[in-house]
Amino acid sequence: MNSAAAISRSLRSFARRAQLVSLASKPDRKIDWAGWRSFAISVLALGAALLLALYSSVAAEDGRTWAAAFSALSALVVSGWVAFTVVPALARRTPLRWLAYRMDYRVTREGIVYLAGIFVIALAALNTGNNLLFMTLACLLAGILISGIISQVVLSGVELRLDLPEHIFANQPVLALAELENHKKMLPSFSLRLVGARPSRSRLTGGSASSAARGDRSRGPSADTKSKPGTHRAGEILTRPVYFPHLPAQQKLQQAVELAFPHRGIYRQDSIGLQTRFPFGFLEKTRQVESRMQAVVYPSVAPSEEFYEILPLVTGELESFMRGRGHDLYSIRDYQTSDSARHVDWKASARTGSLQVREFAREDERRVLLVLDEAIPAGGKPGESREAIFERGVALCASLAWHFYEINSVLAFRCGAFEAPMAPAGENIYAILGHLASAEPADSDRSVLSELVDLPQTFKIILTAQPRGSIPTSLWSTSYIAFLE
Repeated sequence: MNSAAAISRSLRSFARRAQLVSLASKPDRKIDWAGWRSFAISVLALGAALLLALYSSVAAEDGRTWAAAFSALSALVVSGWVAFTVVPALARRTPLRWLAYRMDYRVTREGIVYLAGIFVIALAALNTGNNLLFMTLACLLAGILISGIISQVVLSGVELRLDLPEHIFANQPVLALAELENHKKMLPSFSLRLVGARPSRSRLTGGSASSAARGDRSRGPSADTKSKPGTHRAGEILTRPVYFPHLPAQQKLQQAVELAFPHRGIYRQDSIGLQTRFPFGFLEKTRQVESRMQAVVYPSVAPSEEFYEILPLVTGELESFMRGRGHDLYSIRDYQTSDSARHVDWKASARTGSLQVREFAREDERRVLLVLDEAIPAGGKPGESREAIFERGVALCASLAWHFYEINSVLAFRCGAFEAPMAPAGENIYAILGHLASAEPADSDRSVLSELVDLPQTFKIILTAQPRGSIPTSLWSTSYIAFLE
């Protein structure tokens, strides 16, 4: 059995707020003077090797064989010294983290037209040998090279932060905060778009579903919930791109993003990308970064028609159960032969001319045990699946739990192996909703109804799909039972 406190701690540990995905580490602010010195030495040494090579060529033309050979050998020695000593030292000082970034490339419609033009000009230049066409072809190819370099600079040195609300309900739009920070010292970034992964890379665990999916169950309130075939729906947290036209150097920008989650469950974003078409729009380059963003989406607590149908019945049953001996006056009614004479209200009797009895409210008024029976028997209504029946029960259970939370009731909850103890509803409502977010139907032999017989002093609201004849008789007098079918 899990307590509400443990589930609340798990919910708080869930990475919903301040989700951080680093697209680039902050650059080192210190200048590597030793590296710059090695670089200057290598440039000077290679320049000297070039001069020696040129002198060797001139000496060979003048017939000075020994001078030409000595100069060529010296140039080769200097170049070898730079290659085997200075270059490895510079390589060790050079950060190569950018090699680990996963880049996705997509040629745009404009890029296809541009490449087609390059192909046509290349054919014309080869067939005619016209120097002007060759110069034009070189400029066009240089445009592709420049586009790749600039887009790489635009995507580098940028850090992303995405904040999600603490509590998220299905079918209720929420505002998240997307933040981009540019760590480059002088270069700004242009035309950035924050995009989600492809649907095959993001998963939603729990909720009504029709296709199997994979999910990381290492965190969250349902971390030990095993995936079952046919009970998952693909989905992602960020479904629409967020556009940042200009990100100045060493500054950060924020944008509010409206997110919508159509189903309950645990939404996961396996990867997130920073995308740009800058500068020419020929190529769409996306830097994909692995992430562990997750969001627990509670079932919708909006009242449904079924909720409004059973609420008066639940209220009536609860009031009938709570009448009894206590300290607070509940009502004054006509005397019955089974009533004790010490409860007769003589003033009310004298005023009405007939015996009236005072009826008191019990001390444990508004203490409710809400039970969702996750055992769904096979062979329900034709055309209605077990998942659909269970989803109806989850929605109704969430609405009832929220109703008792709004009226400040003392609430307990049970669903399968999960149990939230009796406590003020404000203390365990989100633990209950967190469990409902990932609850799944179970086999019909795992019903918890037989375990409720030992709680005769607690009023129970039971949502079950079990046949009416299978309900223990003692539960009818202490419970309100809603049949999901």
